[in-house]
Amino acid sequence: MSSPQLQAAAELERRRRSGQLTLSAIWQPNPDRDGLPNPQRLALESKADILGYGGSAGGGKSNLLLGNALTSQTRSVIFRRVYPSLKGLIQDSIDLIGSDTQYNKTEKIWRINDRLLEFGAVQYENDKSDWRGRPHDFYGFDEATEFTRSQFEFIIGWLRTTLQNQRCRVILTFNPPTDDSGSWVIDYFLPWIAFLFPKEYTHPNPAAPGELRWYATLNGKETECLDGQPFDFNGETIRPLSRTFIPAKLADNPHLANTNYISVLQSLPEPLRSQVLYGDFAAASIPNPWQAIPTEWVRLAQKRWFDMERPDLPLSGVGVDVARGGKDNLVISKRYGDWFDELDIHPGVTVTDGPSAAGYVNQSIKDEQPYYINIDVIGVGTSAYDSLKDMYQSVNPINVAVASEFRDRSGRMKARNLRAEMYWAFREALDPEHGDNLALPPGNELLADLCCANYKMSASGFIIEEKDEIKKRIGRSPDLGEAIMLAHLSAGFGIRIGGV
Repeated sequence: MSSPQLQAAAELERRRRSGQLTLSAIWQPNPDRDGLPNPQRLALESKADILGYGGSAGGGKSNLLLGNALTSQTRSVIFRRVYPSLKGLIQDSIDLIGSDTQYNKTEKIWRINDRLLEFGAVQYENDKSDWRGRPHDFYGFDEATEFTRSQFEFIIGWLRTTLQNQRCRVILTFNPPTDDSGSWVIDYFLPWIAFLFPKEYTHPNPAAPGELRWYATLNGKETECLDGQPFDFNGETIRPLSRTFIPAKLADNPHLANTNYISVLQSLPEPLRSQVLYGDFAAASIPNPWQAIPTEWVRLAQKRWFDMERPDLPLSGVGVDVARGGKDNLVISKRYGDWFDELDIHPGVTVTDGPSAAGYVNQSIKDEQPYYINIDVIGVGTSAYDSLKDMYQSVNPINVAVASEFRDRSGRMKARNLRAEMYWAFREALDPEHGDNLALPPGNELLADLCCANYKMSASGFIIEEKDEIKKRIGRSPDLGEAIMLAHLSAGFGIRIGGV
């Protein structure tokens, strides 16, 4: 450390001990360089209600969250997907403040004068409910691609304050997503991503970095508005929220730019190297050769959904992936020919027993008479099946563990069980050249659920990764994808229904 740096550090320590140091003095955004504004400063000063920040690694993303919470907000929470990942953030906060005497290690909460800063995690999808009714004026999501969009949108629903002149805001920091589970951030900030990477992403009206856009939810769909002025819609006053994205690079951070960190990033394999070194959202992930359902096939099916209307057909089939209590979801999928309706999702904590699960299915179907209802009976599904079979004529109990005689289209690959058959039949139906032109509802969580499972070969046939293993790997159950695949099962595809 140079002599001026030592003197500055000594002065900082003297002021800490004397009590002269205020929170506003312990952190400043990275300085401007070569006459250009530093992205971290622009992010701190942005007027956006919801800000995306980052791109490449080392741009000062986590530091921005801590600095904003400690200097500009009154009641803050910063999230990582799992608690162990918070260790670095917590230590950085201690280093900034200089002491942990005001930090409660059990609750993971700082209480400093009139400020409160919490650290939180939402490992499982329904952990978001733990933050219901707990208002904050600042929500920070570090490595936002690790979260689901539904977790993010649910939690920020309590962004508010009763303090006059206290600003409320949300900041998401992230690198380009390395898999489909985090690709929702590209959709969320698409106008800015399309501006930065016009060859790979399109938007009718791209937005320059830092430019504000306004959004509101109308009739259940997110809609871009002309400006932030309140307006009346269906008898309700709508107040749009502003949004922007500001990219940052390692070179923008003087604390890391001259270290060997750049050598570490340069040594990474592609496409990860381009994603984290340059913040390149156009760098394609290398396809996993053992991924059961190709990502691009699902994307094409979701695009097809927008290009066609729901066919004028009776309800062909219903798939029900059951959850009762716990952190998983009860998901209901309705199929009309090759067109799948938007999913009906209910948190497992609201499903108290089999009759309540059947009640949700009945509410979703209403007066329609499906040709069949396929319900997963492994685990908690048996009670729901017992209730449904008294209400409908063709309710099929699906036990995906039973043996299968299914072979793929080539006749060479044999499925070991019904789970493998269910996945592969759906894969073949999605095949752009030889499939059935399925139309799937939009959503990155559905995309991730359908594409998260791997397969492997065995002497008795190919098998699909077990749901419990997927849950350990991605932090949630792929309920949405499996409900869709259950709705797809029918005699027309040669599927043999497994008994209880």
